[in-house]
Amino acid sequence: MTIEAEAVRSPNPIDVHVGLQVRLRRKELKISQEKLAEALGLTFQQVQKYERGSNRISASKLFEIARTLKVSIAWFFDGLGDPMSENGEEGKGSSAFAHGFLLTQDGVDLANLFPKIPERRVRRRIVELVRAMTDEPTSDET
Repeated sequence: MTIEAEAVRSPNPIDVHVGLQVRLRRKELKISQEKLAEALGLTFQQVQKYERGSNRISASKLFEIARTLKVSIAWFFDGLGDPMSENGEEGKGSSAFAHGFLLTQDGVDLANLFPKIPERRVRRRIVELVRAMTDEPTSDET
């Protein structure tokens, strides 16, 4: 397969981003693909394809998804660069990694539970523990 043909078959990065946002919100709400599909009048396979970005979501379907998941349509595009700017995208580096982590069940659980720890000092110590376990420099060291 030629590079051009492969590029045509690859999902558009914006479709992938929107699909990941659908998945993130669905997981936040603890809704299965089957339940979301049922609410939208789709098969769960279609929801899977939307979440992977392999199938593009139409404007009307995105509207229905936003209503079902109780978010604005703009929420699906959060994290994308301003299309009117020169490069069209913000830096992807660590934010893409963090976004990917938040799409895992552990990431969703941590994101939901961590803010519920009432003491700021305890939250800071947890961050320090994780940082020590990964050998990442502290923000003071960077």
